[in-house]
Amino acid sequence: MRKTLLNQALELMEHGSIPSVSDVAEAAEVSRATAYRYFPSQEALIQDAILEALGPILNWESDRDDAGDRVDQLLASSLPRVLQYEAVHRGALRLSMDQWVLIRAGEIDAERRIARGSRRRLLAEALEPIAADLGEAQFDKLTKGLSLIFGIEAIVVLRDIWGMDDDDSLRDVLVWAASAMVQKAIAEAGGRRKTGSTKPRTKAGPRTRQRKNVDA
Repeated sequence: MRKTLLNQALELMEHGSIPSVSDVAEAAEVSRATAYRYFPSQEALIQDAILEALGPILNWESDRDDAGDRVDQLLASSLPRVLQYEAVHRGALRLSMDQWVLIRAGEIDAERRIARGSRRRLLAEALEPIAADLGEAQFDKLTKGLSLIFGIEAIVVLRDIWGMDDDDSLRDVLVWAASAMVQKAIAEAGGRRKTGSTKPRTKAGPRTRQRKNVDA
């Protein structure tokens, strides 16, 4: 029954709605009491629907030793699934934004907000080979930077602002941006080791040297 309810929730979200537990019960032709036994709130329903949409992404792992290759692999393997359920992820993002407004207005409790943190764990795992080299602060910065790319938000920008309908071109932009971030973090860490400094080096004037990009 739980699987049936989740499938109904995903189908409704694919058609642009953010269903309530009652909506899903009606679509599945079961009583609301039955639906609420599995999902006590809309937040619980949508949270599980997101996890269902992510599917195999949540179990991603890699046996590669190069962090750049691992990030590239994570993006390449995850993007098709995210695009398959793009409407679901957009709906979850919309609900998260609506909840942010309601929380600020004091209309709902912050504890009801949907948790959206899977990318943090996945990116940390992808970057694990260089964690010790980067140090805690730089590793945290890089993980946060990559989280801007690895998720529905970047797809919304590329689709809605830039009109990118070609999935391969979209992937190329995301991989290029991720590669640039990884290389920058590694270069900065290497510079600090050479100088013995614990802070990033700065140079006067504009930077003219360009770094060579590799797949990440």
